[in-house]
Amino acid sequence: MRDARLRHPDWLAPVWDAANVGALMTTRRGGVSAAPFDSFNLRAAVGDDPQAVAANQRLLEQAIGVRPVFLNQVHAATVARLTAADAQAGAALHTADAGVTTEPGIGCAVQVADCLPVLFAAPQGRAVGAAHAGWRGLALGVLEATLGAVCEAARCEPGELQAWLGAGIGPAHFEVGPDVLEAFGASVDSPRFVARQPGKWLADLPALARDRLHAAGVRAVSGGDWCTVADASRFFSFRRDRVTGRMAAVIWIEAAGGR
Repeated sequence: MRDARLRHPDWLAPVWDAANVGALMTTRRGGVSAAPFDSFNLRAAVGDDPQAVAANQRLLEQAIGVRPVFLNQVHAATVARLTAADAQAGAALHTADAGVTTEPGIGCAVQVADCLPVLFAAPQGRAVGAAHAGWRGLALGVLEATLGAVCEAARCEPGELQAWLGAGIGPAHFEVGPDVLEAFGASVDSPRFVARQPGKWLADLPALARDRLHAAGVRAVSGGDWCTVADASRFFSFRRDRVTGRMAAVIWIEAAGGR
């Protein structure tokens, strides 16, 4: 088994009983990137030194013992089925906002810096998935599409899945306009949108995600208690800093015999 101390003590991990499954979310700590990407930025296309990003990605792979498969994320609801070929490619092959696999040793990864990462685990690790849920993708159904793909792959029902919400923008900082209310079909008196000033509301993204998961039949939903905007020392936040790095939430099926 790989020494758990290789994982940075500041990173987040689900507290769940998901047999044969590994999962975590990185924070901004533990890498080699310089400011304003300090220090564990995992995305090159934001202005960071590509060599630093590559070094951080290698550190992540060493920490989890599998290769994370990143996606070209576009705030949509497309789900990619990931295989060993994706892990061997060394570059993002799929334009999608969620990845699902049934193969051990493949890290389904999504990159975030305010959008909500959501990880899914099927019973006995028969399938896992990771979704990138900003408000657009959430309204378009990325969570429902991901859990549907996991259930199909694992031949299980939504009520058998476990879902975990990582760190994202919190309800005290996510100011939105009427277009977001409209996207969710919400009224101005919805409990998920608190009026702040004329034409502006504070939206509760984690609660909106939980609502959709529960409506889809997922009973075991945890996490979602961290705000990326509120904790600048721990999390990257695009809304707070504009020029910043990206964290990753990764889930994988453990190889037989453990790590």
